[in-house]
Amino acid sequence: MDRALLADFLRARREALQPEDVGLPRGPRRRTGGLRREEVATLAGMSADYYGRIEQQRGPMPSVPILAALAHALHLNATEQDHLFALGGHATPRRVRVDDRASPTMRRIIERLSDTPALVFSQFGETLLQTQPAKSLLGDWTRFSGMSRYLVYRWFTDPATRELYPPEDHPERGRVFTAEIRAAFTADPQGRAGEIVAALLEVSAEFAEVWKRHEVGVVHHLDLKRYRHAQLGELELYTQLVIDPDQAQSLLLLTAVPGTPSYEKLELLSAVRN
Repeated sequence: MDRALLADFLRARREALQPEDVGLPRGPRRRTGGLRREEVATLAGMSADYYGRIEQQRGPMPSVPILAALAHALHLNATEQDHLFALGGHATPRRVRVDDRASPTMRRIIERLSDTPALVFSQFGETLLQTQPAKSLLGDWTRFSGMSRYLVYRWFTDPATRELYPPEDHPERGRVFTAEIRAAFTADPQGRAGEIVAALLEVSAEFAEVWKRHEVGVVHHLDLKRYRHAQLGELELYTQLVIDPDQAQSLLLLTAVPGTPSYEKLELLSAVRN
């Protein structure tokens, strides 16, 4: 364990984060950037005194659960997590992705896309963030709980999800979503993807049929997609996917060609609700 470097690293990562990056209010009395020690302690589920002693190079050697909690609280990426464990005197544990929140970088990007339908997905198809236009177009995909958080699960179990796409596109969409969850399953069959697959095999004969084809590499984000909106009708939108490999998250952007009917409909999204 290198107490000095561990303390410096934690302090640097704490000061690099803004309160809004971790879902905290900035407050009118905050004069400096970065998180306070007590805020990091709260986010990590430990006392402010205990965390303060780590930054002050005092106290016992942090345990693996303590370091894991700090990595979660500070939104460390994969490389930073490995570095933290090395400084703390522990071997790098088998990494388990945390996908219940968008990374600070993705959150900042979303905040600047107020006029564009955009969504942040986890590697399992869980919607972590949406812009308001995306909610107007698709509905609020962050509101689901349980297995319904995952798009592939909703596709095979919730008819309302399919209503967003023209019926003739359904077979292709089912193959796409199945291939995506297969990629996550192959990487970690005993983890969350395995739970999703097992649940779907239990309730959906259609999923079981597609799953047994063992399809991989299905084109999963075609340039042009069609969406159906209850008030605006059908929209033809181009998609662009931006991937953050460290956080295993992706940003999906939906745009239309200027001057087309779909472009005009996108501009009306702010005035309607799905």
